[in-house]
Amino acid sequence: MAKTITKTLLDMSAAQEKFFTDVALIGIVSALPGYHFCWLLNKHFEISFRRDPDQNIPMQKKDNQYYFPIYQHIFQNSSHKYLLYKLKNGNETLLPETKQLDYLWLIQTANPEEDACLLANELKNIPDIQLSQIIDPDQLKSLNNLIV
Repeated sequence: MAKTITKTLLDMSAAQEKFFTDVALIGIVSALPGYHFCWLLNKHFEISFRRDPDQNIPMQKKDNQYYFPIYQHIFQNSSHKYLLYKLKNGNETLLPETKQLDYLWLIQTANPEEDACLLANELKNIPDIQLSQIIDPDQLKSLNNLIV
């Protein structure tokens, strides 16, 4: 009697929809390392991005394991937060469709699109940032890589 083995694919659409509700994304190009970039943002915007190594996003490529850091700022007495993803680790990238970007800033607030627009415009005034642009989450094929 042969057993039939079936593979079950995990449907991430519900998790993706919940995670990306009321968010906006800003793609950023900056050659600064993550810790220096966060220090710059913390100083400029008077916020407090912090890194929790337990939240690193692991990615397996062939025989190598890569980790992509996430920095987080949580607003007190609120469900609002910012997540900053470092998109590159060596030659590997967390979102292959955004190879030109170094960071992705996820804004989860009451008015994420408006806040993202204001932040993206202000980022353009910081000398160490070459580019900041609003990213449409629907255009990202690897969106699930961002879910933490």
